[in-house]
Formats: sequence, C-alpha cells, structure tokens
Amino acid sequence: MAEDNFTLTTFYKQWQAYQEHIQESLAPLTAAQLALRAAPNLRSIGENAAHIIGCRAGWFTETLGEAANEFVKTWGDQPESERSAAELVQGLAATWQLMAGCLDRWSSADMQQTFPDDWEGEIVHLSRAWVVWHVMEHDLHHGGEIALTLGMHGLKSEFTS
Repeated sequence: MAEDNFTLTTFYKQWQAYQEHIQESLAPLTAAQLALRAAPNLRSIGENAAHIIGCRAGWFTETLGEAANEFVKTWGDQPESERSAAELVQGLAATWQLMAGCLDRWSSADMQQTFPDDWEGEIVHLSRAWVVWHVMEHDLHHGGEIALTLGMHGLKSEFTS
C-alpha cells in the first residue's frame, strides 16, 4: 500500500488469503463438479467463480479505468461463460494481481477520488474506497456460496482447513 496502515494491510492480506482458498478449492474440480449448484435457481460453482472474476475486472477496469491485460479484459465481456478450473484459477490470480497493484500504489487521497457510475438509471459518484469495499464484500459473499456448494456435495473446501 502507498501508505503504511497496519489495519488496511491486515485486511488486504486476509482478503488475498481468502481468494487463495477459493483458487485452491477450485483447482482440482472437474467440469461436472464446477457445474454443481446449491439449488437449481442458483449459480453453479464455476459460475460463481467467474462472477467474482468478472466483477473484479469490471469495477477495476471499466469503472475505475485501470489498465489491464487482454486476459483480464475478456472476463468483463463474458464473465459467466463456461470456463475450466484452470482458467478460473488463472482469472482469480490475474484479477488479484491487478487489484493488489492498485492497492499498493493508491494513497488515502486516491481512495477518496470518485468516479461516475450508472446505478439503475441514475448517475452516482462512487469513491475508490467504496469500490474496493464492494468488490471485497462481493468476493466474500460469492466465495461463501462456493464453499457452501462444495460442502453440500461432499467436496473438499480450502475454506475450512
């Protein structure tokens, strides 16, 4: 981080560890296992992982205007298309690298800068800090869905180890 802030550094390190748990849980899964759902109307394990990656890519590149490689940009175009476990793990790692690079260089003043966003037809101005929080809580929510679905189907989850 641009400034030494023990509390934020702790949160970001734990967030990174959480996303690594998601990667480790997904890596050994087959296509059939990635297709498992907690209920018919809910996203599959693979769809949840792709949704996490697509959210990260979208908020950081489209809303905040951060530069990203072509691999990361493709997640915003088709965030929930069918992907292999290896592609999902690669997507998590690539989007984490993008976010971590931003968090390393952004100052407190940078975090307060706002960006326009269309929120249900209304233009709102969101700070970088809000976007970072939103992406973090989004990761936690959908990562929890992944962990629950893995457990429901008797699959190993790195979240509980």
